[in-house]
Amino acid sequence: MTRDRYPAGPLVIPPLGRSPSLIWPVPGSKSITNRAFILAALADGTSTLTGVLESDDTRHMRAGLTALGIACETVDATSVTVHGGRERLRAPSTPIFVGNSGTTVRFLAAIACLVPGDVTLAGDAAMARRPIQDLVDGLRQLGVAIDCPTGCPPLTIHGGALSGGRVRMRGDRSSQYFSALLMAAAFADADVDVAIEGTLVSRPYVDITRRMIADFGGRVEDTANGFLAHASHRYHARAYAIEPDASSASYPFALAAATGGRVRIPGLGSTALQGDYAFVDVLAAMGATVERAADSTTVVGGGVLTGIDVDMHHISDTVMTLAALAPLAAGPTSIRNVANIRLKETDRLAATVAELERLGQSVTHGQDWMRIEPRPLQAAVVRSYNDHRMAMSFAVLGAARAGVSIEDPACVAKTYPEFWNDLARAYETAGQPRPW
Repeated sequence: MTRDRYPAGPLVIPPLGRSPSLIWPVPGSKSITNRAFILAALADGTSTLTGVLESDDTRHMRAGLTALGIACETVDATSVTVHGGRERLRAPSTPIFVGNSGTTVRFLAAIACLVPGDVTLAGDAAMARRPIQDLVDGLRQLGVAIDCPTGCPPLTIHGGALSGGRVRMRGDRSSQYFSALLMAAAFADADVDVAIEGTLVSRPYVDITRRMIADFGGRVEDTANGFLAHASHRYHARAYAIEPDASSASYPFALAAATGGRVRIPGLGSTALQGDYAFVDVLAAMGATVERAADSTTVVGGGVLTGIDVDMHHISDTVMTLAALAPLAAGPTSIRNVANIRLKETDRLAATVAELERLGQSVTHGQDWMRIEPRPLQAAVVRSYNDHRMAMSFAVLGAARAGVSIEDPACVAKTYPEFWNDLARAYETAGQPRPW
């Protein structure tokens, strides 16, 4: 589905009349896809990536690497060969446009330090409000000159080398700053000792990065207060399979819990790399049944969902999925320790509170928490804030209760372009016509 062929907004989400039962293939992980692109780009030789996510964010990453001299060739819909090696890197003649892709701008900023010459990264209006100063400060500690007047993109990296040594970065804003630095650190002049100031948010994503660095021949160790990245000066090209996106899987899993349905997601099982796979534990705590296998996971809804109190610091991309389920639960739902979601595509905490209130829910909140008291749902058009997760999360609520419309359905193209087609299949399995 191309971006100009999405259902027109506002998109009315009709409630499912019966519980769906289906196998729901989820596209490849955005987080793993963009990390794999970076590691393959730096690896000597040709890597073949399979299960690649095709979305706005991954297209920006691929285009950025191409501008830096890395050849990426499409094999089929989900496979790409990457002809990599540090010696291929070159400075582009024009700024690289990253849209509103956080992984793209942060990962490319670190890799640009290895490029001989100047690299400018610029995004859209939303990106110009997304902080990157902590990463800039970290890279400057390693001897890189960077122009970043506002602390947000655009920024210009005057690259060529990373000095190695010790660097300190605060951990409470984005784990992507650490992932970016660690992937580039293999090519520093000496080992890089990264110290975390405070608590590292979304640490499972850095664990993904470390495991993938090891898969490509690098080494990053845990230390008492951070990480030690070894300057191996090379990665090895390889074939690499990308697992389904656990954040995107939260929507079909939540749909099963919300509607009493049964949804199995192949390829995402108990050995999953991604921390957001733990969202199924949240659903189990609410009363859903979770069936785990090595190569798949099934969620079965049944009975009344129960409100819960949960710290979502390490699975913060699924905060809105839980918040959209909260109006269906018996009792309040409290979501804690999620201040970092204010720095995403939008201020997700404020946006979620605003849209729940628009739907008639009682919500109290603070800097890093919200508490949702279920109330009868009032019909409303849910604003998307150009944020894919807002649209997909509240679509789940609409499939369970009448009255929900989504303002901007096309914004799902950022990470899950086929979401509306896949959701429409759930209606078919429940014996209803496709709603769009």
